Amino acid sequence: MQLKPINQQVVAVVGASSGIGRETALQFAKKGAKLVVSARSESKLASLMDEIRSLGGEATAVVADVSEFEQVKAIADRTVEVYGRLDTWVHLPAVGIFATFDNTTPEEFKRVIDVSLMGQVYGAMAALPHLKRERQGALIHISSMEGLRSLPYQSAYSAAKHGIEGFLEAMRVELQHEGIPISVTSVKPAVINTPFWNNGLTKLGVKPSGIPPYYDPRLVADAILYVAEHPTRDFLVGDAARALDALQRLSPELVDSLLLLVGFQAQRTNEPKSPSDRNNLYEPVPGDTRVDGDFSNLVIPSVSDWLAKNPALQLGAIASTVALALLATQVFKNEE
Repeated sequence: MQLKPINQQVVAVVGASSGIGRETALQFAKKGAKLVVSARSESKLASLMDEIRSLGGEATAVVADVSEFEQVKAIADRTVEVYGRLDTWVHLPAVGIFATFDNTTPEEFKRVIDVSLMGQVYGAMAALPHLKRERQGALIHISSMEGLRSLPYQSAYSAAKHGIEGFLEAMRVELQHEGIPISVTSVKPAVINTPFWNNGLTKLGVKPSGIPPYYDPRLVADAILYVAEHPTRDFLVGDAARALDALQRLSPELVDSLLLLVGFQAQRTNEPKSPSDRNNLYEPVPGDTRVDGDFSNLVIPSVSDWLAKNPALQLGAIASTVALALLATQVFKNEE
């Protein structure tokens, strides 16, 4: 399976108005891809279009809510209408609610699923016919390390991310059975410093936080551009994501214990916030077009991402991750 160089690609970036999506769109533009960018907010897309044009890039904007299939289909159709084809589909949108499961309403849980899971499903359904017609291309879905391991306070979001992994695995094998060379990638970031933590609905009484460490959103954008040229099944972003994956495989009960120690307090800041404060569960937060969030002081580099992009060194990366997991297991046992 071979993918085109980015400067020869037509790329749709869904969820492009802020955070990882905005940085991804800008990086594709810098490398010469033709772009269609989409989000719920027309004004945010307008500012992104201005930035892309200032880089000399070529882009078209489509306003869409990914919880509606016809609106997602319109993104794919518009891409082919403007540029004649679709090479890469990057699907990012997700919303979150921070609350215990029993303090989450059915309507809130469903809304997270509608955007964060069904939106991803609709994206694949909309893009796949165009990719199959070309018999090439890439579906890149932004999942999360929570697709591998659920976290407290995030049952709906974790359920959505687990669902993404389920339908992608089935679809990938079906495409292989048909002999259609389309790359299907799940990108699973660790905790990323984006406005996600500002914009989620919280019932914790305070503004939520990810469990540190945080990683730079540019790491995720770099990973997306990498898999757009290099067919990849899964790409974990951040050393912490790889360590958590290894620990979960080694002992889910150990991860349970670690989360009981740190998983609750670490997701709470000292900044008061109520459920009625502005959030993006049903409507976009106006004006927030930032790539970075509020936790830049907690951002650290990731060594294993660089290793993962160098196939000759991947065995070493795997060995390092397993060693880290075993070390964490030993430390935990020693503290018991």
